[in-house]
Amino acid sequence: MTVQESSTLSARQTWGAEHEQLRGLLCAMQEEIRQHVIRARGEAALEDLSQVETVTEADTVYHIDRISEEAILSWFEANWPAELSTVLVMEGLPDENRMVFPRATPAEQARFICIVDPIDGTRGLMYDKRSAWVLAGIAPNRGSEANLSDIEVAVMTELPTSKQRLADQMSAVRGAGIAGVRSERVDLVTGVRAPLPLRPSQAVDLHHGFATVSRFFTAGKELLARFEEQLHARLYGAERIAELAIFEDQYICSGGQIAELCTGRDRMIADLRPLAHETLGLEGAMDCHPYDICTALILTELGGVVSKPLGGDLDAPLNTTASVAWVGFANPVLADHVRPAWDDLVAELFPTR
Repeated sequence: MTVQESSTLSARQTWGAEHEQLRGLLCAMQEEIRQHVIRARGEAALEDLSQVETVTEADTVYHIDRISEEAILSWFEANWPAELSTVLVMEGLPDENRMVFPRATPAEQARFICIVDPIDGTRGLMYDKRSAWVLAGIAPNRGSEANLSDIEVAVMTELPTSKQRLADQMSAVRGAGIAGVRSERVDLVTGVRAPLPLRPSQAVDLHHGFATVSRFFTAGKELLARFEEQLHARLYGAERIAELAIFEDQYICSGGQIAELCTGRDRMIADLRPLAHETLGLEGAMDCHPYDICTALILTELGGVVSKPLGGDLDAPLNTTASVAWVGFANPVLADHVRPAWDDLVAELFPTR
């Protein structure tokens, strides 16, 4: 066993004594960011918040993103415990310039790695159309080998639109099942907190439910729409296409999509943009990145299914540039119902998978 493997094993063995502390820290950080974003939004004009600050290899960064990124770095600097030394991976922070907290700790000696999306769903929030989310997942530090399947604690906190007074927060610990999931709804005016029941849909098919194949942008839209229509035709018969009542919800926010599955509002969500873009030879098109889907653990601990398109755990590295294709189902029975037609169609339409 290597020194790194021994360190990882030790971290996993002691996690039970620390996971609640880690969960509490991430919850506190995200609540602070929520208040910071709400204050900034009240003080700035829409045109200011939606200004493009920079375009990175990972994504387009708007002014509202930069506000939250700066607040997160300040929060970690002031609040992260020395005994939980952590490498921070964050949208807006180049992978080559990762920070470690406490700052004097060498990255290779840090115990954990934390991946954060300061605002997932920026475009909807900055135009005040729909909630965004702060996302975070934390894992034992395995350096460049750390990936999404290593995440042990995940937390997501809603950033509401200006007309909302209620906002949700969800979190989970790997291996604890439903007992390890925490969720609550906060009244932002009174501060009152109430339990938020989470229960993914138990439907066994897609009829009269929401099932979405993400196609937010122009790139790959026709291929992705064709995949969705052919999937429904193979599941329920091409002759019935006109009468099918299967709805979609193009929520431009992977964290929000996970929340919709956790709360039972959606049955299936798939983001196949990386496959479509590769198949069509489209370079530079916007894809899902690891920080966008770092809270999938919450759904799986509730009994849902999140996997790579053809099955298997999400194993993208914990960085800011990798493209991630994924599919989420509300429950395993539904996944088994969809999978045969799904797998055949993925193989046919995305040969470069």
